Amino acid sequence: MSRSRPLPVLCILVALLGCGVITGLAVGAATIPWTDLPALFLHKLGWSGHEADHALVFWELRLPRVLLAVLVGATLSVAGAMMQGLFRNPLADPGLVGVSSGAALGAVVMIVLGERLVFLDFLRGPYLIPAAALLGAWMVTWLILQLGSSHGATSVATLLLAGIAINAFAGAIIGLCTFLASDSQLRALNFWMLGSLGAASWSNLLLTLPFCLILLIVAPGTARALNALSLGEAESAHLGFQPERLKMGIILLTSVGVGGCVAQTGMIGFVGLVVPHLLRLTIGPDHRWLLPCSAVLGAGLLVIADTLARNVVAPAEMPIGIITAAVGAPFFMMLLWQQKKSISWV
Repeated sequence: MSRSRPLPVLCILVALLGCGVITGLAVGAATIPWTDLPALFLHKLGWSGHEADHALVFWELRLPRVLLAVLVGATLSVAGAMMQGLFRNPLADPGLVGVSSGAALGAVVMIVLGERLVFLDFLRGPYLIPAAALLGAWMVTWLILQLGSSHGATSVATLLLAGIAINAFAGAIIGLCTFLASDSQLRALNFWMLGSLGAASWSNLLLTLPFCLILLIVAPGTARALNALSLGEAESAHLGFQPERLKMGIILLTSVGVGGCVAQTGMIGFVGLVVPHLLRLTIGPDHRWLLPCSAVLGAGLLVIADTLARNVVAPAEMPIGIITAAVGAPFFMMLLWQQKKSISWV
């Protein structure tokens, strides 16, 4: 497959993201003409004498939701690109090491058993379940690092096997909690298992922002090291990089960013898997371009997916995880079909 030059691709992706954001802001149960969007911003800044219609819908519902979609989509995609670079496997994704499952497990256990935990009464509030999800992600990260590290060295293969085991264990506990849950709790469980941006608000956006920014700001600094790691750990060390510190850093960054996302939106699959893989086929494996392109494309795709989720079965709302899986899985299989002749089975 011939590859395109990265800069034009990045410019196209930025333009597509802009179109997706405008569409996401305008389209919904209450349609806002795109020509009214500038007036909404100008009035907020005090530069316009009248407020456009649907201002409440725009500022309190639509805008924080679109911004959260941009933030989460960019974070999941960059985390996926970093994980694929770490494992040197284009089929890796942020959930591979169990961080997403750990976050979901923390939230599910709190939903089903939280009312019975009397010692948590003083912590009751809207942020208890997201905090439990974040704690679950970090506990899983600690466990994975303990299992994958020995005598100061971290085995990528052991990290992968530990992630598979933790995913299976978390799935079993989540299944048990689902069996024990009441009808009202099952509705909340669907949010965490299928993903949704329905709880988006300015407060939730501000809570998610620091975790995502940590990953998005630090990630470009790992680009050269990830490029060197693609040659092998020994070669990376000869080039002056420290593979052990890189592996630990990427796992920790992923746990912070992905854990923060899952804590607010639930599990959203295929974004971190499909986006970096598609871009590797399009612009090549250079992480100096792959990481920013992944951020922009992931943000745009999640905004579009959320717009579809809000409108496909309106006035109801479809979980966004269904949209990303329904689109991502066939698309990914198509990519694999096109690339199967180049796969080495030796």
